[in-house]
Amino acid sequence: MAKILIKNGRVWDGERFFYADVLTDGDLIARIEPNIDEKVNYTYDATGKTVSAGLVDLHVHMLVEKDDKYGIQAEMSCFPFGVTAAADAGRTRGERAVLDSFMLKNLVFATAHIRENKADLPELEETLARFGDKAVGIKVYFDSTVSEVSDVSPLAEVCAFAKARGLKVMVHCSNSPVPMSDILDVLNPGDILTHAFHGGVNTATDDGFKSIREAKDRGVVIDSGFAGNVHTDFAILRQAMESGVLPDCISTDITKFSAYTRGGRYGMTMCMSIAKHAGMSEEDIFRAVTRAPAEALGRADEWGRLKVGGIADIAVIDYTDEGFSLTDANGNHIESPCGYRCELTVSDGQLVYKH
Repeated sequence: MAKILIKNGRVWDGERFFYADVLTDGDLIARIEPNIDEKVNYTYDATGKTVSAGLVDLHVHMLVEKDDKYGIQAEMSCFPFGVTAAADAGRTRGERAVLDSFMLKNLVFATAHIRENKADLPELEETLARFGDKAVGIKVYFDSTVSEVSDVSPLAEVCAFAKARGLKVMVHCSNSPVPMSDILDVLNPGDILTHAFHGGVNTATDDGFKSIREAKDRGVVIDSGFAGNVHTDFAILRQAMESGVLPDCISTDITKFSAYTRGGRYGMTMCMSIAKHAGMSEEDIFRAVTRAPAEALGRADEWGRLKVGGIADIAVIDYTDEGFSLTDANGNHIESPCGYRCELTVSDGQLVYKH
C-alpha cells in the first residue's frame, strides 16, 4: 500500500496543535515528527493548513435503503469535508450489509418510535438486532411535529432500556412539548442532546442555560446538530458561546436536502465555520469534531486521533475563501467571506479526496 507524506502543516492530533510532518505507511500512521525525509508515493505540502485527525460526525443520515427519504450517499457527504467516521442518527430499516460495504467508518443510532406517548420497544429490539454491534445507541425524536409525545415518560422509558443494555440515547429536542430541563433530567451520563441550540419553544435560554451546564457537569453530551440553519437559532448559539456554554460535539445532521446547498457548500467544514463565527476557539472546534465525538461514540482509541501506529485517517483543513450565508427560522442572519475548507482526506491510508 502507498506511503503518503504530508509536510509543513500544523498538526491537530485530537488533543493539541503542534508543527510536524505526518507519514503514513499502508493503513497506519508511521511517523509524526519535523522534517521527515523519506521516499514516498505521494507528498502534499500543507504549509499554512491544519493536518487533523480524520473528523468524526456524530449525526448524519446515510442512504442505507433505496427509498430512504433523507439519506445521502455516505462517502460523498463526508470525505469532501474531512469526515472519515460518522454515526447514522435515526435508523429503523435498512441492512447491516449495506453499512459494512461503506469505506466510511460508521455506527448507527436505532430509532425508538413514540406512538400515543409510548415508546415502541418491541420494534426497537428488532432494529437493534438487525444492526448488531453497529448499533451504538438509540435515537429519540422528542418532537411533537414528528412523534406522538406529550411528556417525558416515553423518553425515561427508553433511557432505562438503553442503560440496561449499555447503549447511549440521542435526543432530538427541537419542537419539544416540555422544557429542555425536563429532557436533560432523565438523560444518563453519556447520553446525547442534539440540536441543543434550536429556536422556537422550550429552548436552552429558558433557564439561562442552567440545565445544560448541570447536564454537562454530570456527563451528558451536548451536540450542536446544526442542520445548517434548520435546527439552529444563531442568536441562541451566540448567546451560549458568550455565556461559556459550548457544544461538546459539532455535527451536521446532513441529508440529501442539505449537502452542498444550504447556505453554500454545506457539510462539516461549514458547521466548523458557523462555530468559529459564533466565537468558539479553534482548539475547541477541532476537539468537537475529532476527540469528543469519538469519545461520545465509544471509539476514542480508534477514531479522532493521530498517533504513531494508529489508523491513517487524516483531514487537511484550511481557513480560506469558503464563504457561507445563512438565515435561521427567526430571521437571524450570519455570513462570512471565509470559512474552513477540506483540502485533502485520507482514509485507512488511502487518498480519498483532494480539493
